[in-house]
Amino acid sequence: MRSQRSILPLNAARRSVRAAVAAPFSGPASTSSAPVRKDERGFVLKEDGSYDLSAPPPFGLSDIREAIPKQCWEKNGFKSMAYLAADVAIVTGLAAGAFALNQWWAWPLYWVAQGTMFWALFVVGHDCGHQSFSNNRHLNDLVGNITHSSILVPYHGWRISHRTHHGNHGHVENDESWHPVTKSMFDKLEKWTKLGRLSFPWSLFAYPFYLWKRSPGKEGSHYDPDCDLFQPSEKNMVLTSDAFMIGMLGLLAACTAKLGVAAMFNLYFVPYWVFVVWLDTVTYLHHHGPEDAAMKMPWYRGEEWSYLRGGLTTLDRDYGIFNKIHHNIETHVVHHLFPQIPHYNLVEATEAAKKVMGPYYREPVKSAGPLPVHLIEPLKRSLTEDQFVADEGDIVYYQKA
Repeated sequence: MRSQRSILPLNAARRSVRAAVAAPFSGPASTSSAPVRKDERGFVLKEDGSYDLSAPPPFGLSDIREAIPKQCWEKNGFKSMAYLAADVAIVTGLAAGAFALNQWWAWPLYWVAQGTMFWALFVVGHDCGHQSFSNNRHLNDLVGNITHSSILVPYHGWRISHRTHHGNHGHVENDESWHPVTKSMFDKLEKWTKLGRLSFPWSLFAYPFYLWKRSPGKEGSHYDPDCDLFQPSEKNMVLTSDAFMIGMLGLLAACTAKLGVAAMFNLYFVPYWVFVVWLDTVTYLHHHGPEDAAMKMPWYRGEEWSYLRGGLTTLDRDYGIFNKIHHNIETHVVHHLFPQIPHYNLVEATEAAKKVMGPYYREPVKSAGPLPVHLIEPLKRSLTEDQFVADEGDIVYYQKA
């Protein structure tokens, strides 16, 4: 009989979203016998006067939704295609220029630039997966398959697991991407798994292995249509994306035969790994390592978890000059709560939403220059210290071994 593990969390998430929209609070009342201190807006305070951001917020998902301007929800397929066309033109121009120049000093510059553009292409496919690219699902899935297979990502396999991630964000067991391991699981991990998943900088190269094997504690593959990530009705979608992947591998083999191994190494494979580092770095930073080292991000289980409270544990970041290049993926909080908003409307939506979220919106530290070097410290700190969470408890925090 088919496993129901991938179905139940998603259905639970949908029920939680409906409950969050209907109610002004998202979660149970505090069970503490001590009086709960709140400020004049209803935000819960700790004994030291700081905000308790693990407590249920005094607003609902509907309050945030109503604060976001109507135009932010509108999808424009022509605008999305224009962003895609610009990305493709830059990718093509970079490759043609580097191949024609073929100078040792130019290749490292090309690798970084092209890997960054591969990441931008991923974000376009990411919008397709959320159906925010346009109002046409067939167009979205076609563009998603093309853009993602071009950078060796199985579109539908990723799309469905990413849907599970959004539907269960902030849940210790049910989240899909970068979810925490428990203490007992951590103790059982092999040395190489700990090194690859929980250490700096090796974790930043994990994405291809995640697509193939998923995260520690979860079984299956994004390429396997029988994986419990997928429902029976989604099998053909997964196989379709696998076919796109096989086609891309064939194209890469043909290009290698024509241009040579060294040329393809420089033109494609090094930029691919730069893209992987971008993806792992950005997705990790949106769920771990706030700039304030004293701030700990809660993870939830049981009745303490809800769609709203889980989404409020995500973080926005400032990536300097890369914000526009990678299509405003830095505006992650509102995106996680409302993934149907197109990327080009997320900045405006965030400005409106954070007035409702108050302290639950953790204002990102601005980059002092064009390059986001300020993010190296929280990234390294989190990958070094955020290793596991407790086996029990409905509100838990990362601990260091």
